Amino acid sequence: MKLSVIFSTYNSPDWMEKTLWGLHYQTYQNFEIVIADDGSDAETKARIEQFERDSGRKITHVWQEDDGFQKTRILNKALIATTGEYIVFTDGDCVCRNDFLQVHVDNAQPGYFLSGGYFKLPMPASEAITRAHIESGLAFDVDFLVDHGLKPNYKTMKLTATPTKAKWLNRITPTSPTWNGHNASTFRDLIFATNGFDERMQYGGEDREMGERLFNMGIKSKQIRYSAICVHLDHARGYVKPEMITKNKAIRKYTKENKVLRTPFGIEKD
Repeated sequence: MKLSVIFSTYNSPDWMEKTLWGLHYQTYQNFEIVIADDGSDAETKARIEQFERDSGRKITHVWQEDDGFQKTRILNKALIATTGEYIVFTDGDCVCRNDFLQVHVDNAQPGYFLSGGYFKLPMPASEAITRAHIESGLAFDVDFLVDHGLKPNYKTMKLTATPTKAKWLNRITPTSPTWNGHNASTFRDLIFATNGFDERMQYGGEDREMGERLFNMGIKSKQIRYSAICVHLDHARGYVKPEMITKNKAIRKYTKENKVLRTPFGIEKD
């Protein structure tokens, strides 16, 4: 099964490079990478081209002009550019463990989408991780991360759980398996049936709303938060505005109450 892996980025070339190397070293290799670039400057393009030279991979770089936070708009453009039958989403501030895509493939099931999470890192650990650490798996080693500023707590079980324990944790976690844009996947035709992301939405649940339309279609969700592992690199969120969140909540409320299946503000504009 060919996968299309989509992640978004905006003027964060250092973090984006780490995301790319995390994908490069996956054990499952039948995939393409589509970058949804929400208006980055020339440095991001240059780093992508350098990665292509260093890795031997071809990247599909989908770019739009900077018009503020327009992630849903660029994600729809990236979706149009995909050629895989199954779509995996992550973010340009996440580094995926080498079995990340294999977990998504192993759990893919018609009539379902997969819901994963992330393990959040402090800034010193985020900065310390290199290509070599990603390749060796050290970037996901608790001792290494503690040595670089991580305060150990119960959440580190995400990084240490065996496959058997991870499946058990997936079953008992109280966290609902929702569509989480940094770690989610489903079949391409299901996403296009919903018409993709609602482009009225900006920051604050903008990914999750599409998952709510999948639920309205009768699609179920499967929890893989302890199996599909990625670490989240620290960064500021200066683009967040309260009015964005208020507007998004209203759209999501309407989607749920009216059982909306297909947004008229998505890939195709009705």
